[in-house]
Amino acid sequence: MKKDFYEILGVSKSADASAIKKAYRKKAIEFHPDKNPGDKVAEEKFKEAAEAYEVLGDPDKKAKYDQFGHQAFDGSGGFGGHHMNMDDIFSQFGDIFGGGFGGFGGGGSRGGVRRPKGSNLRIKVKLTLEEIANGVEKKVKVKRKVQAPGVSYKTCSTCNGQGQVMRVTNTILGRMQSATTCPSCGGSGQILDKKPSQADTQGMIVEDETVSIKIPAGVVDGMQLKVSNKGNDAPGSNSVPGDLIVAIEELEHEFLKREGENLHYDLYISFPEAILGVSKDIDAVNGKVRIKLEEGIQSGKILRLKGKGIPSINGYGSGDLLVHVNVWTPKTLNKEQKQFFEKNLEDENFSPSPEKSDKSFFEKVKDMFS
Repeated sequence: MKKDFYEILGVSKSADASAIKKAYRKKAIEFHPDKNPGDKVAEEKFKEAAEAYEVLGDPDKKAKYDQFGHQAFDGSGGFGGHHMNMDDIFSQFGDIFGGGFGGFGGGGSRGGVRRPKGSNLRIKVKLTLEEIANGVEKKVKVKRKVQAPGVSYKTCSTCNGQGQVMRVTNTILGRMQSATTCPSCGGSGQILDKKPSQADTQGMIVEDETVSIKIPAGVVDGMQLKVSNKGNDAPGSNSVPGDLIVAIEELEHEFLKREGENLHYDLYISFPEAILGVSKDIDAVNGKVRIKLEEGIQSGKILRLKGKGIPSINGYGSGDLLVHVNVWTPKTLNKEQKQFFEKNLEDENFSPSPEKSDKSFFEKVKDMFS
C-alpha cells in the first residue's frame, strides 16, 4: 500500500505551495544520491519524495489527490516515481536544488545536461455509466510526434555536450562567472546531425499509435488521467517523451441519474400495481435487479438497494441505487372505469390515511441527501 504523500513530505493537508516546495527540497537534499552514494534506501526515499511533490506541487493534481487519493493516478499510467531513473526526476525538478550538488542542479541531470521532454497530448474519452461502474480498458488512436527513422544527433559544439555555457561579466565586485543554458541546443547537449527527407527541422515525423488506457472504476466527469511517455517525442538521443492526458466525459444514461456514488431510478407503476403489489425488474449498472413492491405502496416511496451504485474510486465500497416509486394516475377512463371510481369515491379504503411512520416529502429529501 502506498504511503500518504503528505506523510512522505512531512506536511499537513493545509500546507500551501511554498511550504510543500520547501519540504520537498529538504527531503530531496537529505536523501540526495550525491550525499548518500550507494545507499539504496536513501534512493527509494528520494524517489518517494519526488513522486509526492510531482502531485502535491501541482494545484490540479493536488486537488484530485485530496478528493480521490492514490486512485486518481494509479492504474492509469500515473507518475510512479519509483519507475523513473534519476535523470527523469532531475529533468523535472532540477530547479529545486539550485545547483547545490555537483552536476545535478540547475540543468536537471548529470553533468548539467538537461533531458528534453516532449510536449503532452490531450484527448477526451467518453464513458458510459456501466463502464464507469465496472472500470474499462480503452484503446485509442493518437497522432504522436516521434523521431524519424534514420535521424541522428551529434554533440553540440557550442557547449561541447554540457548543455550550459559559462559567461563572465564585470561587476563592481569584480569578474563574476555564471552558467546559462546553451542557446544552440537548448540545454540538451545535442543538435541535429542527419535528417531524413520526410522529417521536420527537428528530425520528427507524425505517426498514428494505438494506446491502451486502463480506466479505474468510479471516475467522474472532468477527471484527468495521465499515461506516461505517450505524448510527443522530443529531439535528441537522451530525450524523454511527453505524456498523454486523458479527460473523462461521462455519457448520460437513459434511466439512471448519478449523484456522486449513488444512482437514482424513477420507477413508474400503475394504480392497480400499487394496490395489489408487483415485482419489477430494474436496470442497474451491473445488470437487471428484481424488486418486490408490497401491496398498497405509496407514490414517493424510496427503496434503497445497498451497494448497487458506483464504486468508490478510493476503494471504499460502492454507493446505493435509490428507486423512486411513482404511481401513475390515468388521465382518461372509459365509462365503466369511471363509474367504478365514482362508486368508491366515498369509500374509506380509498380515503388518504397516512401513518405516523410515513415520511413527508421534505423528510424524504432530507434522508436522500444524508
